[in-house]
Amino acid sequence: MDNTLIPTEWVICKISEIATVNPKKIEAESDVTSGFVPMSHAPTDYAGRLQFDEKPWGEIKKSYTNFQNGDVIFAKVTPCFENGKAAVVEDLPNGIGAGSSEFYVLRADAPYVSEKLIYALIKTHGFATEGAQNMIGAVGLRRVPRKFVEDYAFPLAPLAEQKVIAEKLDKLLAKVDSIKARLDAVPDTLKRFRQSVLAAAVSGKLTEEWRSKRAFEELTVSISDVREKRKQAWIDEQVKSAVRKGASYKIEQIAKKYKEPTEQTLDEFDLTLIKHIPEEWVSTNLDSVSIAVTGKTPKTTEESYWNGDIPFISPSQITNEGCLTLPERHVTQEGTSKTTILPSGSIMIVCIGTIGKVGLVDKEVAFNQQINALIPTQVVLPEFLFFWSKTLHSWLNKTSSAVVNAAIINKSRLCTAPCPLPSIAEQTEIVRRVEKLFAYADKVEAEVNAAQARVNKLTQSILAKAFRGELTAKWREQNPELISGGNSAEALLEKIKNEREKLKPTKKRKAK
Repeated sequence: MDNTLIPTEWVICKISEIATVNPKKIEAESDVTSGFVPMSHAPTDYAGRLQFDEKPWGEIKKSYTNFQNGDVIFAKVTPCFENGKAAVVEDLPNGIGAGSSEFYVLRADAPYVSEKLIYALIKTHGFATEGAQNMIGAVGLRRVPRKFVEDYAFPLAPLAEQKVIAEKLDKLLAKVDSIKARLDAVPDTLKRFRQSVLAAAVSGKLTEEWRSKRAFEELTVSISDVREKRKQAWIDEQVKSAVRKGASYKIEQIAKKYKEPTEQTLDEFDLTLIKHIPEEWVSTNLDSVSIAVTGKTPKTTEESYWNGDIPFISPSQITNEGCLTLPERHVTQEGTSKTTILPSGSIMIVCIGTIGKVGLVDKEVAFNQQINALIPTQVVLPEFLFFWSKTLHSWLNKTSSAVVNAAIINKSRLCTAPCPLPSIAEQTEIVRRVEKLFAYADKVEAEVNAAQARVNKLTQSILAKAFRGELTAKWREQNPELISGGNSAEALLEKIKNEREKLKPTKKRKAK
């Protein structure tokens, strides 16, 4: 560290000059209760508390790193070091403990150096960055070398100023943590908000006032219209499938194979979000408003089926929010005859493994056998069906059956899932309102993410100011006598050196 970056009353020294790195083993009775700290118990946040298990000292003193109250510990191995696992040791049973051998221990030279400032230095961006750059060892098991820790520059302030800096850091960073905690709670609030919007949308509550103002409009859904359009949609899909496979077909023969779907009402299902629907709506199921299809993977060793233009979707490409990420594989036109092709506006539902993830297709895609899809008929808007499908998550998981290492819900069971159906006019209004409210939630989420990024930088900014002496500039002006002469940092460092000399063991002379 450059001397020009610190106040003139401070001095730059090495960590090893003001703290002991990895002190000697602690002597205590074997039956004394102590704190045991595996790496998993070390916090990563600046204000995180060190957790510990209580164990007899005899069980842990030999095989683990020893430390005591007031010590600073931090991880030396990747990735724990980069993750910032560190803490000031406090409140251990009988004041002693032991933990992972991958901890470094720093014991400040009391009472001349604040352990809180040593900890603050360990948590700075500079220490973390330089430590990572100086790691040694094999890939996957790299460690920060001891020499790097011992030689790392420590800006030593006069003792009185150290106490003021530590107090200011406690106060300022407590405020930062409070802000961060409030920001961290927002995503859960937004999640509940989106769920409540969906619940209001699919139960008719969101458009209750809208319906009351349209008493003279025809908003009642015709079940005969639902059946007629479902039959036509099924025939159309059969024709498309035959064309892709190059097979001959006759619409009359296809129509003879059509089977009317089994209709079920909401009363037959245990749904937490919805119990009743408006009298203008129809209580039906997914099989009545869409055509369900299951995905299929073309032969992976056949090169002519792959590296084409049609995206091939697997469950990993469907996000929890319902978006589709860019897939690694694409199917050729030749490969389309060996898979299932979905038109834009279809809804994908993961039915093996992570059941219930839903995605809305915005272009023609192919997909694998872990996904079932719904092709909407003319009686339902894709967006409305998508919103309803997202509310079925808990029902799908309760309805699924278990197979080896995974849960599964087959296409026929999926088709029985209920579906409340309003008129197209009301669906359009529902979609408009939901998208508007979701856009508002997305805007808030973006603002929160930006605020979180600023708060994360704020901690490092405060630490940097602390070690440049900026937090205590005014205090130094008001208290010159506490930072000069015998109270200066230079005099303090000399005291530490003298104290260390006194503690060195004297060598015994050999008798002649």
